[in-house]
Amino acid sequence: MDGPAASARATQPWWLEPAPAEAPGLSQLEAQQALARVGPNSFEARKKQWLALQFLARFRNPLVLVLLAASAVSAATGDAANFAIIMLMVLLSVTLDFVQEHRAGRAADTLRDSVALRASVLRDGRVQEVPVSALVPGDLVLLSAGDRVPADGRVVEARDFFVNQGLLTGESYPVEKHPGPLDGGAVELQQALNAAFMGSTVVSGSARMRVMATGPATALGEVAHSIQAEPPPTAFETGMHRFGMLLMRITLLLVLFVMLVNLVLHRPLLDSFLFAVALAVGLTPELLPMVVSVTLSRGALRMAARRVIVKRLASIQNLGAMDVLCTDKTGTLTEAKISLARCVDADGRDTPRVLLLAYLNSVFESGLRSPLDEAVLARGVDVSGWQKIDEVPFDFERRRVSVLVDRGDARWLVVKGAPEDVLALCKRREEDEGRALAPLDEAARASLRERCHALEREGLRVLGVAWREVPKDHPHADVRDESELVFAGFAAFIDPPKPGAGAALAALARSGVAVKIVTGDSELVAQHLCGLLKLPVKGILTGQEIAHMDEAALRARVGRTTLFCRVNPAQKNRIILALKARGHVVGYLGDGINDAPPLRSADVGITVDSAVDVAREVADMVMLDHDLAVLHEGVLEGRRTFGNVMKYIMMGTSSNFGNMLSMAAGSLFLPFLPMLPAQILLNNVLYDLSQAAIPLDRVDPGDLRRPRALDMAFIQRYMWLFGLVSSAFDLLTFWILLRVLHADEALFHTGWFVESLVTQVLVIFVIRTRGRPWASRPSAVLTAASLAVVAVALLLPFTPLGRLFHFEPPPAAFFAWLLVMVVAYLALAEGAKRFFYARMAAPRRSRPVAAAHLQDAAAAARPPQTTPGTSRH
Repeated sequence: MDGPAASARATQPWWLEPAPAEAPGLSQLEAQQALARVGPNSFEARKKQWLALQFLARFRNPLVLVLLAASAVSAATGDAANFAIIMLMVLLSVTLDFVQEHRAGRAADTLRDSVALRASVLRDGRVQEVPVSALVPGDLVLLSAGDRVPADGRVVEARDFFVNQGLLTGESYPVEKHPGPLDGGAVELQQALNAAFMGSTVVSGSARMRVMATGPATALGEVAHSIQAEPPPTAFETGMHRFGMLLMRITLLLVLFVMLVNLVLHRPLLDSFLFAVALAVGLTPELLPMVVSVTLSRGALRMAARRVIVKRLASIQNLGAMDVLCTDKTGTLTEAKISLARCVDADGRDTPRVLLLAYLNSVFESGLRSPLDEAVLARGVDVSGWQKIDEVPFDFERRRVSVLVDRGDARWLVVKGAPEDVLALCKRREEDEGRALAPLDEAARASLRERCHALEREGLRVLGVAWREVPKDHPHADVRDESELVFAGFAAFIDPPKPGAGAALAALARSGVAVKIVTGDSELVAQHLCGLLKLPVKGILTGQEIAHMDEAALRARVGRTTLFCRVNPAQKNRIILALKARGHVVGYLGDGINDAPPLRSADVGITVDSAVDVAREVADMVMLDHDLAVLHEGVLEGRRTFGNVMKYIMMGTSSNFGNMLSMAAGSLFLPFLPMLPAQILLNNVLYDLSQAAIPLDRVDPGDLRRPRALDMAFIQRYMWLFGLVSSAFDLLTFWILLRVLHADEALFHTGWFVESLVTQVLVIFVIRTRGRPWASRPSAVLTAASLAVVAVALLLPFTPLGRLFHFEPPPAAFFAWLLVMVVAYLALAEGAKRFFYARMAAPRRSRPVAAAHLQDAAAAARPPQTTPGTSRH
């Protein structure tokens, strides 16, 4: 392979060296000393910067650097007051951003740490659970089926220990590992059969492994730059980037325009430059990263209260935007309390013979036991005379597990798995409870398939059980032994639906989320469950049908399919990618080894705390309760976070844009600057203080009913309409100040500062809801922050601080005009909002995908249209 080959190493690979002397695990003190010496077992250790360095990093913002340069120029020219004011404004803005985002980041880190992967390690003579990042060379790690290998190490004990190391080697099938020396030619990773490598997944069996390398020193660490890359940006993150680029272009145009006008009018160069820079700062939503981080972090904390741990903050918004949820049925839609209902032979009679064979297979299987195995073992059959010789572990291609067992007088290979796969391997069948064998002809196969389907139509999950006798000297079992089998019968299991699952599915449908079931079970079992849950079944696809479809054909079918049955992990992943290709925002809920690929590919991967390590590692969220009702609450929380982020964006693209447009227009005809640079910065800081409470605001129920995505066309239309409304009132204010109040430069600056700040702060109570403002109650914190900033704006001109900013107390007539202007502006803003949502909010031409979303949601809300046995679409 082209990956990390041992031959590229300067020294002999450690798996070829003589095995280290057997020793117990490290002591806690030894482990701590080794951790201090080699560092944590991770590729990208979280950077523990000093808070001062994190604070200083905020000054790398280009606009902040320009402001600092401008203040330095002011100081050099002797304008100490301007220097002090600009520095104060910059420090206030940067500090507000830093404090809020630092608190949000700390809360998010705490949540992530609560679900960090842990490993079972022998330390101080006893087994302990420690974080994977705390592993060091010399540790003795205990591994079992479902675990993620946490470091590179030498296998010192093993029992049927199979691992999937395809991440490193590209191998398709699990590889058995065992202790012992290797010959000197085994220098490639694929040949290191006595070693397990970080990133591999334990498929079956158990082992003890001596850690040899951690973190960057592992084989995975050598290629971490390629396989540990950051996930691709989500639709929300991409939209935020596009929004930033839009404002950057507008800012650049306005700044260049203002600079050109002031140069043509021969105004002081330094004042013009500072004004242009302040104008750019006023238009830039510098608090947007803080608002996004704080809003998402608060969402994560609220979801933690509902026992959902968020590992990646952006996934909260993805959950709110999700319009398709793919889920397995066991444990999600059903109780996961599986019990063995029947064991029937080939003639359909209940028989203990099938139970014995199924029990032998389950009790001696060393892989990750499924709930079906646990149901078999709950019967407690006496198998004391039998012993295990070997096994062929379960994999998702074969869909069966085989064990080789011996009783002294007989040696059997016992096979249990998917009925159709087991039947295909059989040549004979049992009669008379195993006392006679009969050929398995086509008529008998058809009869057995129909018997299996009859059990499935009753809602029972069915496994086929078969066996064959092998010679007494047959030492090992492999896939080739799974032939010429004798079919014994069926083991049928029942797993009743959860009482609240139907209500949770209906709630998701009402919220615009279509639920699709992706399962390894048969279509008959899944259809029976859907009937009980009143989940409409629009179409069915089986794994066999998917295998014969190309990607284009699959994309055409997934939108009108509810059930995906008998699918393997690769097909699950194809389903997720096909749905995403159709424009859906897809969530996936799963907890097994086979769920890792779709969990990684989905827009939001969701698992449970009892899931295998590999599933918990790749998931974005971990549910502490396996309950769709909790997930629905998470969907609503995601929409709340998106709603509050959108409030800030809409504020920044209406009032701010209008004010900056007014400043640019005022530069054309005013004999002085419309507002001094320091006044613009003060306006911006006070406005930011009022909006910092947006993450704490309530969201209207109407905003929670459907998934929403960041729509740049929507934002641009909103920006132009409300920006022009705001700018029109600013120009009216200019006229009143100049023509009615006959204001000089200082009074003009004071009057417009107060009017612009009061109107753009109070308009949040109009913009924050699509409905009537008086019918939607804002949060107390947002109300208090907004009114406090309005009070500061009104009182500031009468204070000594106001004189520092070159304000002067306006006459009483100004406040009368201000009251009229504010009431008129808010009324016009309310009218413009209603016009916008009635005429301009929806895109002129909807995408077919958007229409498909609505059709899916509408169909999900209708009663079932199909019943078991109907033809597939």
